[in-house]
Formats: sequence, structure tokens, C-alpha cells
Amino acid sequence: MGSESETNVKSCTMHDVARLAKVSIATVSAVINGKKGVSAKLTTQVKEAMAALDYHPDFVARSLKVGRTNVIGMIVPDVTNQFYTEVMLGVEDEARANGFSITLCNTNEDIDQEQKLLGMLFSQRVDGVLLASAAPSAAYDRLIRRRFPIVFVDRIPPECEESGVTTDNIKAAYEAAKHLISLGHKKIALITGKLRLSTGADRIEGFRKAMQEAHLPVLDEYLQRGDFSLESGYQSGLKLMTLPDPPTAIFSSNNKMTLGLMRSLAELGIACPEEVSVVSFDDFEWAANFSPRLTSIAQPTFEIGKQAMKMLLRIIQSSKDEVKRKEDILVLPAKLHIRDSTASLIN
Repeated sequence: MGSESETNVKSCTMHDVARLAKVSIATVSAVINGKKGVSAKLTTQVKEAMAALDYHPDFVARSLKVGRTNVIGMIVPDVTNQFYTEVMLGVEDEARANGFSITLCNTNEDIDQEQKLLGMLFSQRVDGVLLASAAPSAAYDRLIRRRFPIVFVDRIPPECEESGVTTDNIKAAYEAAKHLISLGHKKIALITGKLRLSTGADRIEGFRKAMQEAHLPVLDEYLQRGDFSLESGYQSGLKLMTLPDPPTAIFSSNNKMTLGLMRSLAELGIACPEEVSVVSFDDFEWAANFSPRLTSIAQPTFEIGKQAMKMLLRIIQSSKDEVKRKEDILVLPAKLHIRDSTASLIN
């Protein structure tokens, strides 16, 4: 008897839901597809009927019928980086509000893996892609050729003139360097990110601008080439602080490199900020609980994700309407949070 009952539940249809909820099939369909115009009362009735019947819409069949899956692919280079976790929260919040789900993919900064993941998402017929690319130029060329709905997140390809959301990295890095200069520091080092990426290139540009305005040199030995990884921050810290004339301040271009840098200072027995001040790009909960509390640049991570998803939805809708919508690159401001890891230079 139990088995027969389960079979009956599994085979229920929208007609059954409509009958139990005492509404039309059109109303059930509207609720399932997240369309506006259905009252809160009727929406509740439909959802309660679906739950009572354990009814689950066949989205595969629906996607074949309407030519859409209501699934968005999101590709990030490092899922362990809290920056992308928080961006994802903004994406998911906006996607859920519009009846979309997210397929999250991680490349580990591997260009070949990124290409494979893009191919997989194309084959699964996702409606669009949010991409923080390991190789922006290659990704841009491939996606543009396909005329596929795409929004770049954080990392903007040099050729790209539309459809992207990022932080004002130049201004943020400029403000970070200006803060160190205002404290009297002249021997200021920079641990860069990957310079082939817009985030890495823009942050060094902002840093250089502040140094030039203050008529301070950017010494080669104070310019350490990192790759946004913890290990590169660690190695850069060791090199900088064992120089015959080490810097009195360091600007680290992302959170993971900052963790590596702070580890190197601890191993070398160098006190921060007494012997060296540190400013970090990226600001998360742990920054305020670190010892010392880190002076950091806070990116609007949740808003980046939310705005990127909004932009992609507009592009998808324009594709459906067969009217190509041009979206500008949206650049959001960051904020410098001054805490305990920076201090005035004592001569």
C-alpha cells in the first residue's frame, strides 16, 4: 500500500496541484515560473498544495519547451578566496529572487580548466555565464564569438567595453598608498597581483600614481611580483624584510597574499606596525579580528555579485527579445578601513 501511495504522489501533475489549491492551472504555472501578478494568498495556496503533494516541476521538460533552463553558470578562479564567496552570495540572492539557480565552477586559476568548464556550461545550455576569468582575453574572444550572454566579474578583459562589474581598483590602491604616505612613510613596498589581469594592473597603477604625486620613487626591490596566492605573499614578505634596507610600509594587493605576508613577519620576528606598517586589499570579518587589526580596503563584494546578476538578466531578456542590449562596465567604489596595522613612521 505504501509503495502504491508513493507512486501516486510521484505521478501527480499541475492539474492535481490546481485542484487541491482551488486555483487555475495558469495560476500554478505563474507561481512555479515566478511570474508577477499572483497575489500572496494564492501563491501560498499553490506552494502549500505542491508541498502536500510533494510535487516537483519538470524543469528539464520546461526548458526544452521554452528554450531556457533558468540556470546561470558562474566560474571563479579560486573558490577558497572569501572575496568570491561573498560575491557569490550577492549573485545567489538576486538569482533566487528571479527564479534562477546557479551552477558554480572553480578553475583553480587554470586556463585549460576554464575552457573545459565553459564548454560544459554551453553543452548544458545555461542561460548565461558570470565569469571571473583566469585568462580574460581568451575567454572574451571565445564568448564574443558565440554571442553568448556573459558578464565579467571583478576581472575585466582589456578589450572589453561592456558587460562587466568590478571595483574601482585604481582609486582604491591610490587611497591605500596615500594613507601610508600621510603617515610619513617613504620606503613603501608593493606586493602586486597578476599584472595580466585588470585587478593586478589597476592596483599597481593606483599605487604608482600616489607615489608619483608625492615625488617618491618606486624602487625595483620594493616591487614584489605576486600572483594573488598565500605563498606568493609569504615569499614576497621574506624577500622584502631581509633586504639590507627594508621598507617601512607594505601594500599587499589581496587578502590571501596579506595572510602570507603576515606569516613571514611573524617568522622573522618583525613587529607590525612598530617596524613595518601593512595595508591589505580586501576586507573581511577576520581583518578586524586579526592581531594587529588590519587596515584594509573593503570591496563591495555582495553588491558586485548582485549587480552582475542583474546585468546578466537584462542581457538574457534582450536576447530573448532579439534586441541586443548594451551594458556599460559598472565600476563600484571601495572604502579604506583604517585600523591598527598602520602607524606613523617614527624616525
